[in-house]
Amino acid sequence: MAAALITIAVVAFLVIVWIVYYYNKLIRDRNRVDNAWHQIDVQLKRRYDLIPNLVETVKGYAAHEKEVFEKVTQARAMGINARTVGEQAQAENAITQALKTLFAVAENYPDLKANQNFLLLQEELAGTESKIAFARQFYNDSVMAYDTARQRFPGNIIAGMFSGTFTPREYFEIEMAAEREAPKVQF
Repeated sequence: MAAALITIAVVAFLVIVWIVYYYNKLIRDRNRVDNAWHQIDVQLKRRYDLIPNLVETVKGYAAHEKEVFEKVTQARAMGINARTVGEQAQAENAITQALKTLFAVAENYPDLKANQNFLLLQEELAGTESKIAFARQFYNDSVMAYDTARQRFPGNIIAGMFSGTFTPREYFEIEMAAEREAPKVQF
């Protein structure tokens, strides 16, 4: 009888340890996703800070291109106000398109292309775009690891037991195939 009670106690203990381990693994994976999103947010804020300076520099040379400046400004505001991953992805698509148009306008102004401030902003923007791409990749990898842990056995049991805690996460995806390429900011 004592051996049976010890066996039951050991099995119950192992089940509790198993639940705690997978619960903590899911928490770690979920926090990694949140951290990865915050890293994207940091790079996007850097990008948003560069855009007004870039627009002002181009305005000095191409003041009559008002529609282009408005599109860039609207896209930037859309990105700043985005609240979900999907909204942010949509805003980033708009910013990328607007910046492509802005750089196309800049092509028509040789003095602008030689302006040191413009060249510096262009270089900073290119570096920021690379950091954003890396941060997006890390975020999507983190989402995949989290969702995989949440969906496969035994994580799916633990996630089901704590369903409000371990909800699916959205990938940060570029919607249009043409926009899957990094914006070209070289002249």
